[in-house]
Amino acid sequence: MRFLLPLILALPLAAQSQQAPPQPKTTGVMVMLTVKPGVAREQVMKVMPEEVRATVRLYLDGRISQWFSRGDGRGVIFILSAKDVAEAKAAMETLPLAKENLMDYEYTPLAPLAPLNYLLGGAPPKQ
Repeated sequence: MRFLLPLILALPLAAQSQQAPPQPKTTGVMVMLTVKPGVAREQVMKVMPEEVRATVRLYLDGRISQWFSRGDGRGVIFILSAKDVAEAKAAMETLPLAKENLMDYEYTPLAPLAPLNYLLGGAPPKQ
């Protein structure tokens, strides 16, 4: 796997001299949730039992594919199965902490690593 990293890092530089690569298809969305500044821990904890149940429902429905606690203790990270950020936002807005306006959300669309197509003998497909 080590030998792939230099190749993957160098490919975007080589491609820049040609044309801008097409945007890859979004296959998921990473959502970082953090408690809003000024919100007391007690406010969050009061809603937490309902939040956990709603989050488990999203997981069991296949909407959340992975979930993590942030290493800094300031929130969580979800990987959602979503075709775009709008779909991910719609799912997050159903959660109790969102309805109470206690959290900030940062959305990042995710896509397959297109330069891996070079390992299959070709350039990344055009979208």
